Amino acid sequence: MNEHLKLNVALLKKRVPNLTAASKAVGLRPATVSNLCTGKIPVGRAEVKTIVALASLSGCTLDELIIRGSGMEMIETGIKALDLFAPLVQGGNVGFVARVQMGQLVLLAELTHRLKNQDYSIMMLEPRVETPDLEETKKMSDFVTSSIDAVLQKIKEVEIREKVILIADRSTIETGEYFTLRDKIDNAGFPSITTLLYDSSGDSVDEDNPYGPLETLWPFDIELSSRHLYPAINSVLSTSTLIEDALLNNQHMNVQRNARKLLRRYKEVRVLSNSIGVENLSERDLAIYNRGIRLEAFLTQPFYVAESFTKIKGEYVSLDETIHGVQRILDGALDQVEPMELTYIGKLKKK
Repeated sequence: MNEHLKLNVALLKKRVPNLTAASKAVGLRPATVSNLCTGKIPVGRAEVKTIVALASLSGCTLDELIIRGSGMEMIETGIKALDLFAPLVQGGNVGFVARVQMGQLVLLAELTHRLKNQDYSIMMLEPRVETPDLEETKKMSDFVTSSIDAVLQKIKEVEIREKVILIADRSTIETGEYFTLRDKIDNAGFPSITTLLYDSSGDSVDEDNPYGPLETLWPFDIELSSRHLYPAINSVLSTSTLIEDALLNNQHMNVQRNARKLLRRYKEVRVLSNSIGVENLSERDLAIYNRGIRLEAFLTQPFYVAESFTKIKGEYVSLDETIHGVQRILDGALDQVEPMELTYIGKLKKK
């Protein structure tokens, strides 16, 4: 039986608040511990002494530290780049990593709109610093407050089966308020809360581990945003426990892996083409360039919340439609289609 193993990160955070410093003190590499927590390093591949040291740090048994079976599900957002490369985990924490003016808060508003339409209750922990670009998200939220206690009380009121999205600024991570809230939520056995963590300051781009352990990480790509290709998510660097632990179906895993590989190589070839010109690329590099630029274009998407600015109707693209479209590009079926024809569309039209 294929049994997925995962660290009980909630227990680790509760027992060892400053995990980075504690790990260093017992001779563990903080990067290794962080990668174990996020799932970038599968528990099954970790050294036994590392797992034993973590159990000792947290004062628990190995059975308590290791969760058997994933129990994780994907929340389909209908946003191609997110669903394919780094799916949102039900009940998990997702972190946005972006500088200002890269579309971070527009994506936050779009997710709020889409998840609200999927019958999620949206609760927003308002940042202490006034952020005008959050007004749209605040309007769509069911409950907005700057008080941790008020959020906790509101969560207590929801039905046990109700789906909840909590939106919080990175400042709550820095003050420790968010971890206090999560501990209270976990200890009280409240419904599973999916948290969207954003950074209104834009400072987290300078840190290796800006939010602590996450189930999903969405770094933004400054090169994409400078070319107005949104959502400007870095498809190569984005991560999700569902992808890292291979918890999705084989078709999804294979297509995202091949698409990520193509985009990684395309970025390199694009830099080369800027230096020597596209016409001087080798035949092999030219093929990578042509398919990469088409895939990059297809991963853009019109948003519902931006319709008044873009004059383009928002699009929901199912995961199956996304996988189908990306596979066609990888297979070369769209080599003769101009990249502009693939930019800011939803799903591919069937011919």
